[in-house]
Amino acid sequence: MKAVILVGGQGTRLRPLTCATPKPMLPLVNIPFLEHTFKLLKNYGVEDIILSAGYLPDVFESYFGNGERHGLNIVYVKEDKPLGTAGAIKNVERYLDDSSFVVFNGDILTDLNIEQLLEYHKSKKALATLMLTSVEDPTSYGLVPIDGTGKVTYFLEKPSWDEVTTDLVNAGIYILEPEVLNFIPKAENYSFERGVFPEMIEKGERVSGFPSNAYWLDIGTPQNYLKAHHDILGRRIKFDFKGMQTKLGVWVGDNCKISSKANIFGPVVMGENCQVEPNATIFGYTTIGNDCIIGPGVTISGSVLFNDCKINRSSVIKDSILDKGVELGVKVHVEETAVLGEKIKIGSENLLKRGIKIWPKTKIGKNIIKF
Repeated sequence: MKAVILVGGQGTRLRPLTCATPKPMLPLVNIPFLEHTFKLLKNYGVEDIILSAGYLPDVFESYFGNGERHGLNIVYVKEDKPLGTAGAIKNVERYLDDSSFVVFNGDILTDLNIEQLLEYHKSKKALATLMLTSVEDPTSYGLVPIDGTGKVTYFLEKPSWDEVTTDLVNAGIYILEPEVLNFIPKAENYSFERGVFPEMIEKGERVSGFPSNAYWLDIGTPQNYLKAHHDILGRRIKFDFKGMQTKLGVWVGDNCKISSKANIFGPVVMGENCQVEPNATIFGYTTIGNDCIIGPGVTISGSVLFNDCKINRSSVIKDSILDKGVELGVKVHVEETAVLGEKIKIGSENLLKRGIKIWPKTKIGKNIIKF
């Protein structure tokens, strides 16, 4: 079976992190997020991957190449213009064959059992089978009610609360038969959710829903991006951590220099070539990339630091995200899901809170922001 992964989106909700990096290539516990999806597919014998890319497409190929390093065969198909979820699949039709194939939205973190999904699809003799997941707030997703046989009865995108009849939503993962391609116009921006699936249901074609209790998370917001890290570190989803476990729940990469007077409380993952100076404290649910310097008296908790960050004396980072090359001065506070873009320099004694977003390469002087 082949897999098509849709990685064409611009990731606007995650900016400034996605200004120069496609969302599926953002680090997830120090490896590109997409690599996790690749590992999941390979675990179930899916080795032929088609990537449908539109935004910064060359970033994918420059990192993964032809996939040989990961035991995969990867084909890249570029969208010259946005084609939507279904249009993107039509655009890769020439690389598909006459058998079932699986489709993944490129921003979904899951441990779905793909073999079970495929078996369910075959047992229902469906043309399309959707993974469905339960969420607390269905109004942000596509509502997908099913009948007692598992057949999808209708679709409702982003319903109001008075329209909610189920907590099952479209999880963005499908098993499709080649015949589904006949419902997609060529070279048009077209949607599965609003176009293809409703038309198939109207014409009496079998569209099935597979309710799943598997872990599932759309990483497309800063809050969910942090949650993905916290859930991985909390072992809610299986993940192979890089580095050596130096004590319970603390994984450290090669060539790190950690002062004996520093304190690290797991779960924490730290990359290679990092330096942690005396009286620094790193609390749990924190991920630190390669080549980072954590200065004396610094406190970090529940946060994600990309590569090459430098955090100077007595600064505090809590539940926030720092892109690569960020430098914080003395006594800077970054809290409450603040997001700092690439190569930002923040002068001493600034306070960045309340979900503030700072764009790449910004320089802020001493004691300027108290947000």
